[in-house]
Amino acid sequence: MLTRREFVAISSAALPALRSASLWAKTEFPIGVQLYTVRALAEKDLPSVLREIHAIGYQQVELIPLAYTRPAGELRQLIADCGLSAPSGHFNYADLSQKFSYAKELGLKWMICPAIPQELWSSDGFHEVAHKFNDWGKQARDMGMGLGFHNHDYEFAQLNGTTGLDILMKQTNPEFVSFELDCYWVAQAGRDPLQQLRQMGKRVRLLHLKDRKPGFPPSYDMTASSAHFTEVGHGTLNWREIISEAEKLKVEYYFVEQDKTDGPPLESIRTSYKYLRKLLG
Repeated sequence: MLTRREFVAISSAALPALRSASLWAKTEFPIGVQLYTVRALAEKDLPSVLREIHAIGYQQVELIPLAYTRPAGELRQLIADCGLSAPSGHFNYADLSQKFSYAKELGLKWMICPAIPQELWSSDGFHEVAHKFNDWGKQARDMGMGLGFHNHDYEFAQLNGTTGLDILMKQTNPEFVSFELDCYWVAQAGRDPLQQLRQMGKRVRLLHLKDRKPGFPPSYDMTASSAHFTEVGHGTLNWREIISEAEKLKVEYYFVEQDKTDGPPLESIRTSYKYLRKLLG
């Protein structure tokens, strides 16, 4: 039997590890990765990429259309066999309305529209989109899923005293339409992601984690000149405060994404993952 002194010594030695583990459990932070980051590799060999993602430590993936060439049941089983889950998927605006049954069979909780066509980047266009989102959002809810919209920078351009994002926020029904806030693109538009998150509140149900290099001007056109991406924790965004606010709002899912990487994409998502584990641990 351990003496009290021995028990205290052992407990004290184990305390840092226990504290780290308990903080990680307390945050309930489900780290996922958006497949767009590794799209070139996934297109060649999706099973291998999914296994690599799991080996890094990620728990979840957010799907993109290149994965939808497989039958929904087959894709769902492949993801599970690789030790992952897929709570969310991106669906192109043009064919999203045709994908509800497929998304349901995949077991998705969220269908996300990643962008709208450039010809709709006007006040009238955003009002048209809002109307469609309300219809699609109700259909998604009736099937046990949610509908969300993922921003870039163009939604923050001024449109007669308002912005596209403001129109979508005001003209969509909160019961049917939510948002996946991309922190990089908020910053690229010259906004503070933390303040944007506070402003949008619980309309934000998913969060994209990608960082931004310093020293570049804002933009509103999503062109190549807007691409100043870097790994999470290696840029200018205050992730501790952003994630803390997201947790207060009970954001459901967090996905690391980097549209372009300076090095191998798998190494990029590994670097971001290591930073997030350190931040939360």
